[in-house]
Amino acid sequence: MPASIEALINGLYRSESRRVLATLIRLLKDFDLAEEALQDAFAAALQQWPVDGVPLNPRAWLVSTGRFKAIDHIRRRARFNTSLDDVAEELEETLSEEHEWSDEQIEDDQLRLIFTCCHPSLAPEAQLALTLREICGLTTEAIARAFLTSPSTLAQRIVRAKNKIRDAKIPYEIPARSELPERLDAVLHVIYLVFNEGYSASSGTELIRQELAQEAIRLGRLLATLLPDPEVLGLLALMLLQDSRRSARIDGNGDLIRLEDQDRTLWDRDQIAEGSALIQRALSSGSADIYCLQAAIAALHAEAPSFAQTDWQEIVGFYDLLLYRNPSPIVELNRAVAIALRDGPAAGLSLLDDLLARQQLTDYYLLHAARADLLAQLGELDAATAAYAKALELTGQEPERRFLYKKINELK
Repeated sequence: MPASIEALINGLYRSESRRVLATLIRLLKDFDLAEEALQDAFAAALQQWPVDGVPLNPRAWLVSTGRFKAIDHIRRRARFNTSLDDVAEELEETLSEEHEWSDEQIEDDQLRLIFTCCHPSLAPEAQLALTLREICGLTTEAIARAFLTSPSTLAQRIVRAKNKIRDAKIPYEIPARSELPERLDAVLHVIYLVFNEGYSASSGTELIRQELAQEAIRLGRLLATLLPDPEVLGLLALMLLQDSRRSARIDGNGDLIRLEDQDRTLWDRDQIAEGSALIQRALSSGSADIYCLQAAIAALHAEAPSFAQTDWQEIVGFYDLLLYRNPSPIVELNRAVAIALRDGPAAGLSLLDDLLARQQLTDYYLLHAARADLLAQLGELDAATAAYAKALELTGQEPERRFLYKKINELK
């Protein structure tokens, strides 16, 4: 097989497989059958494209081939269960009516699938797990780490959710506009989790999983077109503003560069302008939900000429409002860091120590890393080294680990 075609197919799998899967799930109405059909389609591509050439529309070819492979699979199973003959015939009839799938249809299928995975009849933790697995292709192990649970428990949760969708005949569709608001919170939360995993991977050798961040932004754009409400615009603005710093967040070796050390000329000014306009539009409506407030903070960082010229007073004000609207230890942590930058390291350290005293975020490496940084600024080097070591113990993200090792060595 020519290496160029193999590389093309591997690239398509990374960038397109979840979109193709979403369409196959809608067409086949069965998660497991669709996943098997997806694998069969890519296996067929590896065999046929080197001989026949790459099709003009690879996505549509993969959908069509996966559909045929699924019908063949059902036909084989029908030898032992004749009731499956009717299923195969129905699929073949639909296939003849819908023999082509445009890029727009395939794009919409992922949004349909998100609303299916986030259906209110599913438990919230099942909604998140199923979407991260089926929409984003995260492994069961990675999702389990995010949920602080075991892979086996997470796998059972996903299986139960799939069975519930099948047995309750939950439709693969975007809800009617009148139903959208009540369904929106879960969808926004899922998109936000997808982006966060792309922006800062929970584990592995790379800090940034750009394909996930781009998927989240793409889904955010689709949702903003469908429902341009302030919270949707706020989330899209937040993702664009955070992602605008991508090129400056790691060096040539893939190592982490902190915000204060980033080359701001590498920031994507077009994304910053788009995100800032979106947040202004959202805030002008009088709404200030949690995504809008986080986007407003991100905009202040993005628009500051330098780290030293950042308006920490205004950022702390937004964190105060965010903490009032959404009390959480993570918000308290971020607010403490902003207060340290406004009022000095001792002020921030006191707030972090208060979190630990309340047994909040004791296993969250970023709290210990932030605490270590403030201790180092105060000259408490032994305590700072111990805090960095604790942070190192709690993270499996390789670039973060290299950064923490570096900080420990600097203190020594």
